[in-house]
Formats: sequence, C-alpha cells, structure tokens
Amino acid sequence: MTFRHAVSAAALAASLLLGAPAFAATPGAATPGAEVLNRIAEDFVRMTLEAGVREPGYVDAYYGPEALQNTAKVAPRPVSVLRKEADRLQGLLGHIPDKDLDADEKRRKLFLKGQIKAAQTRLAMIAGDKFSFQDEAEGLFGVRPVLKPLKSYDPILARLDKLVPGKGDLASRVDAFQNKYVIPTDKLEPVMKAGIAACKAKTEEHIKLPANERFDLSFVTGKPWSGYNWYQGKAHSLIEINTDLPIYISRALDLGCHEGYPGHHVLNALLEEKLTKGKGWVEFSVYPLFSPQSFIAEGSANFGIELAFPGDSKTAFERDKLYPLAGLDPKTAQAYGELQEAKAALSSAGNTIAAEYLAGRMTKEQAVQAMMKYSLYSRGGAEKRVAFVETYRSYVINYNLGQDMVRAHVNRAGKTEDARWKAMERVISEPTTPADLRK
Repeated sequence: MTFRHAVSAAALAASLLLGAPAFAATPGAATPGAEVLNRIAEDFVRMTLEAGVREPGYVDAYYGPEALQNTAKVAPRPVSVLRKEADRLQGLLGHIPDKDLDADEKRRKLFLKGQIKAAQTRLAMIAGDKFSFQDEAEGLFGVRPVLKPLKSYDPILARLDKLVPGKGDLASRVDAFQNKYVIPTDKLEPVMKAGIAACKAKTEEHIKLPANERFDLSFVTGKPWSGYNWYQGKAHSLIEINTDLPIYISRALDLGCHEGYPGHHVLNALLEEKLTKGKGWVEFSVYPLFSPQSFIAEGSANFGIELAFPGDSKTAFERDKLYPLAGLDPKTAQAYGELQEAKAALSSAGNTIAAEYLAGRMTKEQAVQAMMKYSLYSRGGAEKRVAFVETYRSYVINYNLGQDMVRAHVNRAGKTEDARWKAMERVISEPTTPADLRK
C-alpha cells in the first residue's frame, strides 16, 4: 500500500518543522500545495546554508535574511543530520499531488526536486561516499554526460594542425600563436571594461534589466578559475578576473558576456527580481553551487557569448574596438578568430580527461599532458585546468554540455534574433531545469 498521493496539503504542512517564518509571506499562495512548497523551500534554504558551513564554497550566493545565515554559522547541524533533512524534504515534495498546484508551482516543485537531489548527492560526497564521474554529474547537475574517447577528437586536431603555422607539436604551436594576442597588463582594465560594456549594450537591446543593476570589477590571483561572478543581491555583482596566466584578447567578450551580460550577473538579477521578490520563492535567495542551477547558469552564460555576438560579429568587434585598445594588430584578428572557433570543437574533451583523472586512471601529469594535447592549453593553462578539476570535479560538464543544450533549446524557439533572445530570457528568469532544455 502506498501513501504517495494520500496525504493532504494541510497534513503535510503540519508535518514540517514549525519554527517562526524567516521570510515574508509568498504573494498569492492560493493553491492547496503552495504553502507546503513555501515551507519546504524555507527548510531547503536553512539546510543549504548549514551545508555551506560544513563545506566552504558550497553556497555560491545568498541574499536572504542575515539572521538565518548567522544562525547557520552558529549552530550548523552535522552532515549526517543534514542528509536526513534532505531526504525528508525530498519525501515531502514527492507527496504533493500535482492537482494541488498550478502550472508555475509544478515547475517550482520540479526545480526544488532537482536542487534537493543535488543536496542529497553532495552531502553524501561530503560524508565520504564515492560516485563515478557520470553518477556524480547526474546527481549534482541533473544530466548524465556521454564521455567520448579521446581518440575521437583526433580528426579535429588534424584539421587544427593544418590551420596553425610553424613546426613542432600542435599545442606548442597554438601556444606560440596565441601569445601574440595577450592583452598587455597596463591595457587589461580598459579592454575588459570595454568588453563588458559591449556585452551589456547587446543584452539591453533585448532584455529589460532590473533598475540600479551594477557590478564591480576586480583583478585577483591564486584562483583555479579564470573569472567569477560573486552575486551580492540587489542586482549587484562582484566580477573577479584571475590574472595568474596571460589573458588573451578573446577573453574580454567571453568573460564580459559569461560573467556579466547576459550571463551570471543578469541571470541572478532576474531570478532575484522575478522569483525571489516577485513571487516570494525563497529557494532562489540561495544558490548552492553543486546543483542543476549551475548547469543552467554556466550553459546559458557560455551560450550568451554567441547569442550576443553571432557569426563573425565577435571577431569584427574585437578587431575594430578591442585590438586598438590593447595595442594589437587588427589585421591579424581574422586568423585568431578562426583558431578560436576551431578549438571550440574540442570543448568536451575535458570531460573525458576529468573523468579519467578523478577515477585514478590518469596521473596528474598524464591529465596535464592530455589537456595540452586535446584541449590545446599551454602548460600553465593545463595545470590550472587540472587544478579546477581537482576542486570542482564533474562541474566541468556545465560549460560545454550545458552550452550545447541551451543553444539547442534557444535555437528551437525560432530563426529570428528576437525569438531567440526571448527564449534566452525565459531560461535565465524562470525555474528552468535541465529537462526543460530538451523541449
């Protein structure tokens, strides 16, 4: 006998931990299941904040009540208890009948299920449980990646070999070629700001941004990533650019779109405006890094580059605006643009390398060498990428597989630029799940 749909919304609400509400009442919570979702969402926020104390870096952003965060810091529950809490919340979600929810609330329920499944997986990892790369990725991000054998990328390398001048191994030749396109240190800030401004202008043509949105730009060192958006709440972001390695001219628009517009900054600002404030959905006030939300965030941020600058327009803008700012020769922009486009076909090779390395089937040096050969990183870049894998593990799938799925979803919306931007806005302002991208 099952009780899956035999529990009323009122009974479910009574079964939740009944503390003083930390959040304001949700506007228009009229359906029988809405209040249950609200209480599950509040407990999800508490659980996530406490998990963030147990694992630094687990919480990427939080802009809810400060008192709730302070409580989590003072008295976080043990990981074993947090695992039981995640199981409890998942069980409660499974018992909310769809008939008790409207269409928006059904999407909210599915979003929460994915977020809580990710919490169950990550808390198990914190406790010491081991997963295969694919099981881990599916549990955390809601998508099971297909890992291609590295030899399947050999034809792409063969094509690139003909494109890059010089003698010697391909990775070294690519490195030497790209070194001609490094932004000088004294030009870095104006070039990056010009790139971000261009990404914002393109985005504002299609998406109405929240009032008073803004970002601060900072340059840092000693990080495993190349750029990071730290969302502060109230439509404000801190965008950090890592200068450990040389920054190529192509990265100005890449980082400007990815970290800023229409990437992470815009996604977080829209979710805050439309869901946290507009609907009172408190689960969006906290962003657990290891969750399907990151699959959507990274995939849309990467696709946002080509959405804002389709075809040859990226190379043209760099040639006309950024090369002069950086003191580089605009006449060589086309050749560099062609190389970047060709290299993009290798993006998923890093998933296979990460899986092999994390499973112990590659040593660290073998992983570095594989990154150099199949992702065409410099030695320093390959070491930095392996360090990223060590820190973030299967998170790497979000950049390439996420981009592929967002691209396919947005392009299905229509052939016009307007239709695609509208589809993109829905992706980054609604409770989008990886399953939604298949529609």
